[in-house]
Amino acid sequence: MDEPLLRELTPAVIGVLVRRGVDFATAEDAVQDALLQAALTWPDGQPADPKGWLVTVAWRKFLDVRRSEVSRRTREQRVEDEPPPGPAGSADDTLALFFLCAHPSLTAASAVALTLRAVGGLTTRQIAAAYLVPEATMAQRISRAKRTVGDVRFDRPGDPATVRRVLYLVFNEGYTGDVDLAAEAIRLTRQLARTAGDEETAGLLALMLLHHARRPARTAADGSLVPLTEQDRSRWDTALIAEGVAILQAALGRDRLGEFQAQAAIAALHADAPRAEETDWPQIVGWYDELLRLNGSPVVALNRAVAVGEADGAAAGLAALAAVDPAVPRHTAASAHLHEKAGDLSAAARLYADAARSASTLAERHHLTRQAARISQALRG
Repeated sequence: MDEPLLRELTPAVIGVLVRRGVDFATAEDAVQDALLQAALTWPDGQPADPKGWLVTVAWRKFLDVRRSEVSRRTREQRVEDEPPPGPAGSADDTLALFFLCAHPSLTAASAVALTLRAVGGLTTRQIAAAYLVPEATMAQRISRAKRTVGDVRFDRPGDPATVRRVLYLVFNEGYTGDVDLAAEAIRLTRQLARTAGDEETAGLLALMLLHHARRPARTAADGSLVPLTEQDRSRWDTALIAEGVAILQAALGRDRLGEFQAQAAIAALHADAPRAEETDWPQIVGWYDELLRLNGSPVVALNRAVAVGEADGAAAGLAALAAVDPAVPRHTAASAHLHEKAGDLSAAARLYADAARSASTLAERHHLTRQAARISQALRG
């Protein structure tokens, strides 16, 4: 069975049913039933028109459910008029479906789950496994999300920025369970880029590709984190880097800069350096300045301070860091790095240990603990 094809067709088939007047929640359920039937029958022979087959089966599943709802008998005559079999039509409702699943009325967690289910074509079990929650919990989350957007129609404008944020949340989950969420986010962002055609979506896709290109070198054989400066750059995926840079250059050429484009430009400069020592830090600082102008995030200010430390020296970096709220995540780790760079090893060891205690992930905690131990050992020696 061609599982990627099924995932690719899912949003289009849901869109056909919604345009025929089926509410979103019912349409999504009917398409999931059709996908299950495809999983059972397609291994014996894939239909010539997979999309038309799914539309026909999903429509019949919808009719079966509708016929059983006695309270809606007045609508039976309309739903009995089944459209004749044939091509499903060329209208692409993927963009509208993206907007619906990332509706502002949904929480981030619900929007992510609904996007993966309705646009990504993943099963509830797969999504639950990816987010390490029970399947029943994820099923309830998706059901609530579908009820929330049940009355939203396709003719209402959506918010592309919300869709991009949802996809970036998916991407940053990386790989958990049996679903590679980073790869899934890239696939969905490619879909969005084809239908939306805006510079920021292209910037998001470029950023994902550039980050994903470094994935093989990001962890050691024992699972420990490998910092960017220590990664084996020969293991980076040069094809993904070239694609990401090309997409970014085309987006920047339209001269409508956005946050994801600026982030992708920073990632591209890292990818362009053959060795860590050859990184163009002054230009990276310039892009962080642009990023600060666009959103003023304290996290961006923190990253800029680290870049300033690389470009202009540790003292300049510490001065920039002093202006950043100490409560910002990874502030202590950044301070430890800059103190080490300045030669203040005792302060660096203490700060690395403090940062390890507040790390958000086990891998990060282990990395910072090793850094503290490394410097402590150097002080003793």
